[in-house]
Amino acid sequence: MKRIAVLASGRGSNFQAVIDAIASGKIPAACVVLITDNPGAYAIERAGKAGIPVKIIDFASFPTREAYEQALLAAMEEARADLYVLAGYMRILGSEVVRAFPGKMVNIHPALLPSFTGLHAQRQAVLHGVKVAGCTVHFVDDSLDGGPIILQKCVPVMDDDGEDDLADRILEQEHIAFPEAIRLFCENRLEIVGRKVRVRK
Repeated sequence: MKRIAVLASGRGSNFQAVIDAIASGKIPAACVVLITDNPGAYAIERAGKAGIPVKIIDFASFPTREAYEQALLAAMEEARADLYVLAGYMRILGSEVVRAFPGKMVNIHPALLPSFTGLHAQRQAVLHGVKVAGCTVHFVDDSLDGGPIILQKCVPVMDDDGEDDLADRILEQEHIAFPEAIRLFCENRLEIVGRKVRVRK
């Protein structure tokens, strides 16, 4: 049974999708902690309802980013997780944190990477006029949304879509893609070969 630690900053709907998939037996793992940088995150309530311990490391309470990242790294190491899941964690992790867990950290991004990295990916897609958008689950490395891709899901972009319309359509697919990718990891079926992630049968 794998140990999962989740990092989230906001409402935590992807966190909920992971919790539900664990509860239903789809993901062979236990979520051992929620780590958040935001004391007001709704994800904290979700963790409470599921009986998952919460570690609040309030970014605003640290004098420097470095001090915050040292506390975050300590909390992550304390979790002794097999996989660290970034479920709407809204801070770019420093190199020291990323390098501490090679091949053991995954993120979901609301775009078909490598297109539209960074913030407001859905807005970027609408403004660019793409006909297809989606989400990407990838391993985390030193680059911005640039780690090896595990899986992607596509959605159509309608002519009258605004940012929120597209975001809602993508989010439905995120809730499918993220638990699926985590399940594959927990079943030891993912292999990173250079830039590619191979899924073993």
